[in-house]
Amino acid sequence: MKITYVLLHAYGMGGTIRTVINQANTMAAAGHEVRLASVVRRQAGSHFAIDPRVETVDVVTSGAGGEPGVQVPVGEPAKDVFTRTVEDTFAAFLQGLDDGVLVTTRPGLNLLAARHAPERLVRVAQDHMHLGRYKPAVRAAILDDYPRLDAVVSLTRGDRAEYDRALGGRVRTAHIPNPLHSLTAPRTDHTSKVVVAAGRLTRQKGFDLLIPAFAKVTDRHPDWRLRLYGSGKAENRLRKLIHLHHLYNHVFLMGRTRDLDRELSGSSIYALSSRFEGFPMTLLEALNCGLAVASFDCPTGPNEIIVTGENGLLVPHEDGDGLAAALCRLIEDAPLRRRLGEAARATAVRYGPDEIRSRWEALFTDLIEAKKAGAAGPSKSRGAQS
Repeated sequence: MKITYVLLHAYGMGGTIRTVINQANTMAAAGHEVRLASVVRRQAGSHFAIDPRVETVDVVTSGAGGEPGVQVPVGEPAKDVFTRTVEDTFAAFLQGLDDGVLVTTRPGLNLLAARHAPERLVRVAQDHMHLGRYKPAVRAAILDDYPRLDAVVSLTRGDRAEYDRALGGRVRTAHIPNPLHSLTAPRTDHTSKVVVAAGRLTRQKGFDLLIPAFAKVTDRHPDWRLRLYGSGKAENRLRKLIHLHHLYNHVFLMGRTRDLDRELSGSSIYALSSRFEGFPMTLLEALNCGLAVASFDCPTGPNEIIVTGENGLLVPHEDGDGLAAALCRLIEDAPLRRRLGEAARATAVRYGPDEIRSRWEALFTDLIEAKKAGAAGPSKSRGAQS
């Protein structure tokens, strides 16, 4: 089948970019005709490997500046990127697509696809966050325009249920999580006295909660270290927080890494301190490397992956003391770390690239058949139930 994936900017470091490229690569490897469209381009090359069988295209090939756009609502996190030039050029790109499946990957792109993509296409919106996080104007536009699409796909069962309630059955929904890039990641031996966390250095990721929690850990275990991988606008604030808690010999901002699997496998414990998530891929990657995990039970995702005491430890949302206690428990109980790590690897298998690809193929096939039959509406079928 012919599939076009659309990213706002395919050349950055974000989790959505990484997971959509993984999807495109897996589909191309399975023999599908795959195109990856980047609406704007700010860098020369991709941070992530793109399979040579994936055709890449830049939608806006000239300057993307100019007056503000009028179609993407205020509150879309990338609203400033959607200038009039970007909106109009992307609409023309959509109207020029002749057939196949179109997959858009953020609210602004999904809304423009709902309004401008021809009905001959199978139009699928991916939500890489969750409906409850969107500002009122964005949510209102979603409720108005998403029913024009053929399907809305959420990363978690909880978000799918929220879409079903909000949209009232006016569009088909499905739950398909993001895939791991591989199931052959290196594996930790649980001997390193290192806790690791990774993500953008922003408020969302809650590293400002993790650092004080780790101060409590070092009171009991001064030989353990915390390494934070990522970059972002909160870096200076986090450095000040490290010094405030006298953790300059215990907590290290490591910057970006191109080989997160290697860094994970050199650690023993993964900490997730996010205030909210769409679907926490770094958590899944830690499980894939066999790490024991301590995580906030934040919305959304962790409690659909982690069962406390079976494959990790969940603590109440934003409970820094609880997170510190969970980390200390894992540090002090090496057999528990190893047992949770073994179960973590088994959990990761459910998110392997081939497993997730088969779910996308089933959904796309069902939508194509429904389109041909003239029944591409809110009808449900086994292919969407997951």
